[in-house]
Amino acid sequence: MKAIPAKRAFKYRFYPTDAQAAELSRTFGCVRKVYNLALAARTEAWTRQERVNYIQTSAMLTAWKKTEELAYLNEVSSVPLQQALRHLQTAFTNFFGKRARYPRFKSRKKSRKSAEYTTSAFRFRDGKLTLAKMAEPLDIVWSRPLPEGAQPSTVTVSQDAAGRWYVSLLVEDPTVQPLPAAGTAVGVDVGLDHLLTLSTGEKVANPRHERRDRTRLAKAQRQLARTAKGDGANRRKAREKVAKVYARIADRRRDHLHKLTTRLVRENQTIVIEDLTVRNMVKNSRLARAISDAAWADFRSMLEYKAHWYGREVIAVDRWFPSSKLCSACGTLRDKLPLNVRTWTCDCGTTHDRDVNAAKNLKAAGLAVSVWGAGVRPQRSSPGGQSAMKQKSPRREP
Repeated sequence: MKAIPAKRAFKYRFYPTDAQAAELSRTFGCVRKVYNLALAARTEAWTRQERVNYIQTSAMLTAWKKTEELAYLNEVSSVPLQQALRHLQTAFTNFFGKRARYPRFKSRKKSRKSAEYTTSAFRFRDGKLTLAKMAEPLDIVWSRPLPEGAQPSTVTVSQDAAGRWYVSLLVEDPTVQPLPAAGTAVGVDVGLDHLLTLSTGEKVANPRHERRDRTRLAKAQRQLARTAKGDGANRRKAREKVAKVYARIADRRRDHLHKLTTRLVRENQTIVIEDLTVRNMVKNSRLARAISDAAWADFRSMLEYKAHWYGREVIAVDRWFPSSKLCSACGTLRDKLPLNVRTWTCDCGTTHDRDVNAAKNLKAAGLAVSVWGAGVRPQRSSPGGQSAMKQKSPRREP
């Protein structure tokens, strides 16, 4: 099979000099300012039922730079400012396409600090990256090598809430190619007691990363709550301590999910999951914390783009499919099965583990969709809902 040309983002940590940190901080502020100004202009035009596109906001940026009030925009590279306008255009395109809600203004304290540079605004030679307006290359920790001969098309610099600096290089990776056909399929049921239950009977424990650091997080949050509100140094330090704990949790969670999804994609040709609406499920105040920590949406996202890269197939079965109440042996559908019932015995004499049975039914439903392209859910007593559907894996960046 031919290799799939895939663009991958390779993310590295770097340590800027004081001058570089000051320059990047100015750039972040200018990017946020331009984005908010353009959003305000487009929103005002929207109230008049007029549309403003990227070209018009680009002309506005030129005019803003000539004013005394916004003259400081000339002090940073113009490329990240133009990229901010392009990102806003994409946000509006997604809004008009009903794929996202209306764009929101960026906050100085809460929004992600980042700036994107295209090829005209950076130099990458001999493994050294130098950004526009900087005399020295960035001190990057090359934790993994870039593909041989790779040249970045865009570079994104960011700083997280914990104060760590990162640079992400988008390159075309020729090493991404379809894996040999595995000829196997697996159903995956996600949960809270066990993060994953496979149709093979295997259960993957839920690491509960947030719970492991809950004591440390609570202590840091109490210290933050005791500081005076405002922009004082003590509050800033306390806020960074909280952010560092959250960053530690997120790093461990992301690493664990990457290992799980890579293993599933390597071992199976077809992977069947349930089409869950996580954003609605987290509205349950009793389970929101646990569901957020499980990161089911991130799991699905990673699974889909890796399957696309390596020639695998991901099928999402309709969320209304009664995978837990359906006997995987004889097909009998139970009327009720409370959540506290973890094992049950069907009239045919088969005893089921609730999660393993659900995974087996998801696998069967997904394979039926893959072969026949039709709904496989048994008739419900009330009309409505959707049948199980095959999901096309979109191309995603890691």
